Amino acid sequence: MLDKRVIAIHLPQFYPFPENDEWWGKGFTEWRNVASAKPRFKGHYQPHIPADLGFYDLRLKESRIAQQELAKEYGIYGFCYYHYWFNGHLLMEKPVEAMLADKDETLPFMLCWANENWGRNWTKGKNEILIQQKFSVEDDINHFNYLLKFFKDPRYIRVNDKPVFGIHRTDRFPDPEKTIKLWKSLAKENGFELYVFRFEAQSTFGKKYLTPSMDAAVQFQPFAMKQFARKHSVFPRIINKLLKKEVFSYIYKYKDYVDYMCTKSLKEDYKLYPSLFPCWDNSSRRVNQAFLAFKNASPQIFQKWFDYIYNNFVPFSKEENFIFINAWNEWAEGCHLEPDMKFGTGFLEAIKNVLTSNSNV
Repeated sequence: MLDKRVIAIHLPQFYPFPENDEWWGKGFTEWRNVASAKPRFKGHYQPHIPADLGFYDLRLKESRIAQQELAKEYGIYGFCYYHYWFNGHLLMEKPVEAMLADKDETLPFMLCWANENWGRNWTKGKNEILIQQKFSVEDDINHFNYLLKFFKDPRYIRVNDKPVFGIHRTDRFPDPEKTIKLWKSLAKENGFELYVFRFEAQSTFGKKYLTPSMDAAVQFQPFAMKQFARKHSVFPRIINKLLKKEVFSYIYKYKDYVDYMCTKSLKEDYKLYPSLFPCWDNSSRRVNQAFLAFKNASPQIFQKWFDYIYNNFVPFSKEENFIFINAWNEWAEGCHLEPDMKFGTGFLEAIKNVLTSNSNV
């Protein structure tokens, strides 16, 4: 088993499907937002235009294999695919289901349930729900039965032979312990055990949110923003609070955030896997409204951060050794390891540089 396993979070979007046609217009994918983005402050890097892989369609086997081969080349162990389940209604499932059926696609993978409601947040329609989560025991059983074919696949990422499954927001559950306990009992009935983690952002922070059946947590980047923002966004935070709406955008220097994170201990009194991001700017999604951006990101600064995490993270056991990167391809959040026209393969090369230097120790 590798000393550390680097997992890139993967958005299986970028192909048209009926729900997006209905909600956002015929043929919509997030490439539309990505390509039409405009700079909104001096020195603002927009739009992010893909390079090596182009404006791909993830229904195509060639596109999926190209992603996987690029990831392998630069030391990514596997993908953590977002999984969208709404009481049996699936969204953006075609790339992952096609991957499962295609044995030519060999990159290890895991799934994370992105269990939030979908709304019109991109266009200030925060109160308009497009599709909603409704939790029930019956749905938990149906959901597990759907996931079973993934868990049994030999490419699925495991810890001590336990398939690893993530939940994006356990705080959205009425009773997360009940659901996880049920899933684990169903796993035992099918001859295996399940390893469950939760993503952890500032709004859901700390050991007290881990239920007894939850195995671990993963930092979801940008992480712990409240503490960082107290020193770096005083004016917009105060004005937005006074006005009771987001008028001013939150714009930070990427280097400041990396320097801040590199002062933080990676040791907690519970299992919290570290993570990092290469760049972040969601202005292409949030047209004519406030956005969050980290300016002047670069592969060099990212490499410093990855080197810090790689050399300071102590795995919890031989196979509990994950480092997560947000994200492989969140292009509409300006958050991608995939090559773009500005940096090329720079962020991937930064990962490979750290892995190579540590393999020689």
